Amino acid sequence: MAWLPDGTPLPGKLFIVEGIDGSGKSTQLDLLRKWLASEDYLVVFTEWNSSPLVRRTTSRGKKERLLTPLTFSLLHAADLADRMEREVIPALKAGAIVLADRYIYTAFARDGARGVNPKWVRQMYSFAVRPTVAFYFQVPLDEALRRILVGRPELKWYEAGMDLGLSPDPYECFRLFQKRILGQYDAMIEEFGLTVIDAVKPLVHQQQQVRALLIPHLRGLLKANLSPWREVLTKEGLYGRYLAQSRSTL
Repeated sequence: MAWLPDGTPLPGKLFIVEGIDGSGKSTQLDLLRKWLASEDYLVVFTEWNSSPLVRRTTSRGKKERLLTPLTFSLLHAADLADRMEREVIPALKAGAIVLADRYIYTAFARDGARGVNPKWVRQMYSFAVRPTVAFYFQVPLDEALRRILVGRPELKWYEAGMDLGLSPDPYECFRLFQKRILGQYDAMIEEFGLTVIDAVKPLVHQQQQVRALLIPHLRGLLKANLSPWREVLTKEGLYGRYLAQSRSTL
């Protein structure tokens, strides 16, 4: 199950993926989503920094380089809070599967790497639903950088961590920033019980491991075409989103 912060269980399941840039987590989540949809499970997908509530503000802040580590942190918290209210909790209450590309651990890692107080950040995200399984795709820094930087013409200012002044060279700054983030993630494995996946292994092997770990959690979940909550999800716009995603990716 997934759980509300007060410990109340929800009938749906929340599976999330985490990892530094270049870890391959998004690819694995996409493969997982297609497989679950092919099995006719009711699946809702959500991703980091996608709420329309704060998208314009975040975009302007990045463009004009106005964001401090603290404002960055607050905007991302507002983003998740909005998606939690509109997407995640309604779907979980309906008994659906929610797949999240990045979750609170992204904030803990990136905000920590930017020097924001870890205890403050964790308290700010205390509203978040506790995930059923949190996958951490662990990859060596050099391998992740190789995947990300090959063929990439330019790094964005905040993506490279240029706001931190770690180096005047964007690529070196990116390396140093990602190293900090990697350290934050590795320190969270035990703290939050993250399920580690070796992201260096072949894609097929990683996906097999992910599915094997998820199968026990799928027992008893309602299938999309049988769900008594289908009308509720339709009213919320979530079922239509599920259908559109399924048809476009299968």
